[in-house]
Amino acid sequence: MWLGSDILLVSPFRVLCRLGQLMLTASFWKAVGFTLSRIAAGFFLAAIAGVLLAAVASRFGRIRELLAPAMLAVRSVPVASFIILALIWFSSKNLSVLISFLMVLPIIYTNVQSGIRSVDRQLLEMAQVFRIPGRCVIRYIYLPQVMPFFYSACSVALGMSWKAGAAAEVIGMPGGSVGERLQQAKVYLDTPDLFAWTLVVVAASLFFEKFVLYLVDRIAKACSAMRAGR
Repeated sequence: MWLGSDILLVSPFRVLCRLGQLMLTASFWKAVGFTLSRIAAGFFLAAIAGVLLAAVASRFGRIRELLAPAMLAVRSVPVASFIILALIWFSSKNLSVLISFLMVLPIIYTNVQSGIRSVDRQLLEMAQVFRIPGRCVIRYIYLPQVMPFFYSACSVALGMSWKAGAAAEVIGMPGGSVGERLQQAKVYLDTPDLFAWTLVVVAASLFFEKFVLYLVDRIAKACSAMRAGR
């Protein structure tokens, strides 16, 4: 109110009004669906790959040694560098999938591997002595003890995936994405649109985070029930 300029700083009321106007258009929901589907795809692909790689690396030391430099590089290299390299090599349409994947993969891999290493060795020895099938060992010994580590990894990685994915779309500007709308708002100094789309990203990120953590929590509770023999 003191500045009196929507270009420098727009009022919350104006942002909410603009958001309401955007929500009445079909292009708004297409942009939200475009970004949500690609960031979600990158996250789930990274979660699956991270779990599988952690399991293999825990079993074979050579593979763990080979993966260590790659995971260190992914964690250390700035996101902007990955985005620029990806734009040189690939189309911008699925850029947010790749960037979200790269940001989530080392987090899931490291945490799941820590969970596997923390499994009670006495239980594993007991399973070996009694010749318990491998699938039962995974279901009743590994899963209940690894799930807390996986839950912690997801809670951290979900926010990272959205931050990195949105940044990738702002730089790459794939057509029909939320990132493209943010870039256009910046170019045209449309501050109400900039704040409105930022609010959309925050809301979509929170919704996706709550949904994924709810699913992981249900799986963790099911694993705990298995371990307790209920």
